[in-house]
Amino acid sequence: MPEANGNGVRRRLLPLLNNRNGGRSAMTCEYRCGNQCAHPAPNESDNEYFGDMVSKAMSRRGLLRTGAVAAFVVGSGASATALAGAAPAARPAAAGGRPPGDGDLQVELPELGRPVNFMAVQDNTVDSVVVPNGYDWSVTIAWGEPVEQGAPEFDIDNQSVEAQLKQFGYNCDFVAVLPLDRTFDRALLWVNHEYTNENLMFRDWVDVASATEDQLKIAMAAHGGSVVEIERVGDTGEWKPAKRKRYNRRIHTWTEFEIVGPAAGSDFLKTGDDPSGTTALGTLNNCAGGTTPWGTILTAEENFHQYFGASADISDPTTRERFGRYGIRTSAGTSRGWDRVEDRFDLAKEPNEVNRQGWIVEIDPYDPKSTPRKLTGLGRFKHEGATISIAEDGRAVAYMGDDERFDYVYKFVSKNTYREGTDRRSRQHNMTLLEEGDLYVAKFTGNSPEFPDSPPNDGLFDGTGEWLPLIEDGESKVDGMSVEEVLVFTRLAADQVGPTKMDRPEDVEANPATGTVYVALTNNSRRTPAEVDEANPRAENRFGHVIAIDEAGNDAAAKTFTWQIVIVCGDPEDPETYYDGYDKSQVSMISCPDNVAFDPSGRLWIGTDGMPGSTGVHDGMFVMPVEGDDRGHLRRFVSTPIGAECCGPAITADGRTALVAVQHPGEVSGATVDNPASTFPYGDFARPSVVTIWRKSPSGGPYIGD
Repeated sequence: MPEANGNGVRRRLLPLLNNRNGGRSAMTCEYRCGNQCAHPAPNESDNEYFGDMVSKAMSRRGLLRTGAVAAFVVGSGASATALAGAAPAARPAAAGGRPPGDGDLQVELPELGRPVNFMAVQDNTVDSVVVPNGYDWSVTIAWGEPVEQGAPEFDIDNQSVEAQLKQFGYNCDFVAVLPLDRTFDRALLWVNHEYTNENLMFRDWVDVASATEDQLKIAMAAHGGSVVEIERVGDTGEWKPAKRKRYNRRIHTWTEFEIVGPAAGSDFLKTGDDPSGTTALGTLNNCAGGTTPWGTILTAEENFHQYFGASADISDPTTRERFGRYGIRTSAGTSRGWDRVEDRFDLAKEPNEVNRQGWIVEIDPYDPKSTPRKLTGLGRFKHEGATISIAEDGRAVAYMGDDERFDYVYKFVSKNTYREGTDRRSRQHNMTLLEEGDLYVAKFTGNSPEFPDSPPNDGLFDGTGEWLPLIEDGESKVDGMSVEEVLVFTRLAADQVGPTKMDRPEDVEANPATGTVYVALTNNSRRTPAEVDEANPRAENRFGHVIAIDEAGNDAAAKTFTWQIVIVCGDPEDPETYYDGYDKSQVSMISCPDNVAFDPSGRLWIGTDGMPGSTGVHDGMFVMPVEGDDRGHLRRFVSTPIGAECCGPAITADGRTALVAVQHPGEVSGATVDNPASTFPYGDFARPSVVTIWRKSPSGGPYIGD
């Protein structure tokens, strides 16, 4: 069956073969995750790939001979993401939530399914942010700029721990904007600070071994997140930091967190400093996140393994197994050097401290004195994010990805139900919803039993799925594991129930217009031809793909779903790629989808992390309509500077502004402060930043994407 294009003509797609390397630099791999992809995948379970399950008789020799996919074709059926007539029961949180006690936003919103009309930004290697004609951008805030009262202006040659604790942190990932008034002229900006790159922070940096204690502590202070009060510039879509800092706050490595949920107080979470197992310090490697309908931030702890060292080898076999499944060091040595500063990062002295990282954290940005909470009910793994939908019966549902090769997609369903309203009592109730509930992991099944020996018999990579229970009705559903063990060692629990091993599940978000859930699968160059299946159909998947999930009955709490691959990323000229059936001669190239977001019109926005290095093309932000004649017409909206990843992204609740986190600009091997690969944003040295993008020409309408 041929492939659809924008003119109704359909063409055949060829096998998914001969992928090129992605574009992430070796320096990024070192600092972001401790070169995790250079090591064997932590998932050593014997779970079958469903390609194995549907065709036991298929020989390994045959699979290796055919490579990955014998043929990839696309049918002419309706898209799994069609908006027509949609009145979904699943109701994801509106972008940015709403101010407590102040009612709904009084802003004019664009209609659903609004077409995209801008001319795509062309591939380029410019050391700047590039946006379409008719748009403008400005730096909202950059590393080191003041956040809390009393913070000094940034001086790279006079950094201090005390200053960094009050200044904007280093690398920026998840971005959220929450309103402060009903007209949406004032708002709160939340930004994750995922990790630090000391080579680009200090002029005299050599390595961890020779680092000073102050340098290590400054890096520790630059982690976490920032709450920044912002205000609209005139009547435009531009936003700048407000002069007052009533709500401003830095979250960092020494911030106190409350541990809540079924695992709070567990022996696995008790340490010498906290024998109760209910209070933790710091949040590490915060990657993506989400907002809730009750106006809180969810931030995700991802590659926490790299921050811990061991002054002596870990010999206990059970501890070694648990550490190994999370990629945690078990032999003497260090990665970040933080164990030189504080014993809590030395696993030989505090083996449970690492168990206090790897959670979803809830933060109330409207109360700068509130204690953030680590939510044990949502499980512990390398969280990429968490987004909230409200199920038909009113329960809150969180979708989550575990960002590791061959790891899983998860879902949490709250025990109690959401209360409408922004009054104080309703909000206090809703802020307890994520403490208790059911935890599931996804199993994807293809509907073509002969795949990969022959093409999918319906012309699509699609099928059905089920949510396998780990915790249900307060009880463990994993043989031999208690509730506490399932939640603290969630990866080991999931291994036992047979979910599908995926190609690095990153952001997982529900479309507010349809309820369809989109899963960004960034890449997996280690998947062999013998391991391909319909949900992960490409061996050596260097470019990644995107899956759309529709819950049964469009109910977020359903236990079964259908799914379909909507993007197979890579060069559009490569016949193995796929853009939801659209004519690929008209689309922009995309690779390594990382973060996803939606605007009020229901259009899908994607930030990338690793455009093909052989082309020199920069990462960026892309938009793709999910319905109508333009469905699948993916276009580049933003190009980021040299060495930078495009994080966030966020579209404000009124649809007028896009905010993008320019993470790790200039992060190119060999770059230093004095020999920068990028000088973004101020022309001297590279500084991670958040930028605002808005439409400056009113003739085409005020909304992003027009």
